[in-house]
Amino acid sequence: MSAADRDGGGRTALLVIDVLNDYDHPDGDALRPSAHAAAPVIGRLIDEAHARDVLVVHVNDQHDRWDIGAEDLVALARRGSPDELVDPIVPRKGSPFLLKARHSAFYATPLEYLLERAGVARVILTGQVTEQCILYSALDAYVRHLDVVVPRAAVAHIDEELAAAALRMMEANLHAEVVDEQVDWG
Repeated sequence: MSAADRDGGGRTALLVIDVLNDYDHPDGDALRPSAHAAAPVIGRLIDEAHARDVLVVHVNDQHDRWDIGAEDLVALARRGSPDELVDPIVPRKGSPFLLKARHSAFYATPLEYLLERAGVARVILTGQVTEQCILYSALDAYVRHLDVVVPRAAVAHIDEELAAAALRMMEANLHAEVVDEQVDWG
């Protein structure tokens, strides 16, 4: 039974995962083209979510620095990408911003508690990397009985084949709704 079935509805939240990145790492060159294609789509979804009063939560890798915050990560991203690709995905004032240590947005973060307190039953996953952090976050959402939506144009990958397999796994095993770009905000 899904969270929406259990509580008669529930809110939707847009999760923006690991988008603040300078691409200065071993997978950076492989990730960059897909991330650049996904960034404007993620930006549009963030705009839509805010316009609809949908909770937008940014969860970002801390790059092995626990003293880093959102502003520092935005500066790091600006070093690796032009402003027109960073500006749409910058966390807005008032949007929750969480740091994560490992692949899942839920692992060792207060995300589950935040979503539960906000009455969220459905999450829309966007960001990087489809075959890693998006997949593991989808699994963790699923085991927490959250409904999962993944707009394929709003997730970036390192390996196109692994990303396609990850999306198929999310659909088949986690009952995720994988959509092109448009989402039903619920």
